[in-house]
Amino acid sequence: MAEGIVTERAGQKIAVFVPEENRVYRGIPLGKVRKKEKVYAGDFVEGRVVDGNTFAIERVKERKNLLVRPPIANVDRVVVVSTLKNPPFQSFLLDNLLVVYDFLGVEPVVVFNKVDILNGEEKEELEKYLRIYREAGYEVVPVSAETGEGLEELSRLIGSGIAIFAGPSGVGKSSIISRLTGEELRTGDVSRKTERGRHTTREVRLIPFKSGFIGDSPGFSRVEALNFMDKEEVRLHFPEFLRYRCKFHDCLHLEEEGCEVREAVKRGEIACERYKNYLKMIHEFVPWLSEVEACKD
Repeated sequence: MAEGIVTERAGQKIAVFVPEENRVYRGIPLGKVRKKEKVYAGDFVEGRVVDGNTFAIERVKERKNLLVRPPIANVDRVVVVSTLKNPPFQSFLLDNLLVVYDFLGVEPVVVFNKVDILNGEEKEELEKYLRIYREAGYEVVPVSAETGEGLEELSRLIGSGIAIFAGPSGVGKSSIISRLTGEELRTGDVSRKTERGRHTTREVRLIPFKSGFIGDSPGFSRVEALNFMDKEEVRLHFPEFLRYRCKFHDCLHLEEEGCEVREAVKRGEIACERYKNYLKMIHEFVPWLSEVEACKD
C-alpha cells in the first residue's frame, strides 16, 4: 500500500500526489471508497500505483476537519485576505470568516493586501485596523502582492501543512498565491460598477509550498456565522471576549448584570467595530452602545 494526498478535485477528476514517487497520478476510487465516500482535496489516501498514470484509491484516512467552502480536508490554517480599498474593506465579512474558521478549528492569519495603493490618510486607517485585530489576538500582516511587501513574513506564518486563502473576490488571493508559490494563477480585476471582484478560480487544487500545500480555491462574497453555529456559541469565537469573566457563564454580553465584556467595550479595551459586528451576527441591538464615546459614529 502506498500513501498519497489528493491535490486536486474538479468534477470527476482526482489528482493524487505520492511523496515516495514524487509525482502526481490520476486517482481512481475503488470499492467502498467509490460507493460510500466522497474524496476531497486535502484527503490523505492509501492505495496502489497501478501504472505510470494511475493511483487506485482503496482507503481515505480519517480527516482532521472538512471545510464546506472551499471543500478541502485537513486544513491547518487559513489566510483571510481583505483590502482597505479596491474593493472596499468589509469588516463584517472578515469577522464572520474569523468566527467560522475558529469554530471549525482552523488557525487564522489576517492579511490586508494592496497596501501599496493607499494614500496617507488611508494608511492611517489601515494602521487602525492592524491594531484592532492584533489587539484582538490575531496574527496580522499588511502585504502587497504587487511589490512583495510582507510576503516573507506571511510565508513564515503559513509554515507547513495545508493552508487555504479565504476572502471576497478581488482582494488578490490568487496574486498572493502566485507570488508565494511561483505558479501563475488566473486573476481578475475589480468591477468599477460594483467595486467587487470577479471570480476567477473555478476548481479546488493544492499547490506545493515548502513542506506543505496552499489551496487555490473559489472565493465567495458572504458567509454568516449562524449558518454554522447557534447564536449562543458566537461569543466563544471572539478571542478578546474570552479574556473577561462575566458574572454568568452563559452571558451573551448584551445587558446582563455583571457583564465584564460590556464594561471592557465602554473602557475601550474591546474595539467597538468588533463588538458591533458581534451584535450584528447574533441579530441583537443594545441602546447603551450609542452613548459610549469611542463607539459614536
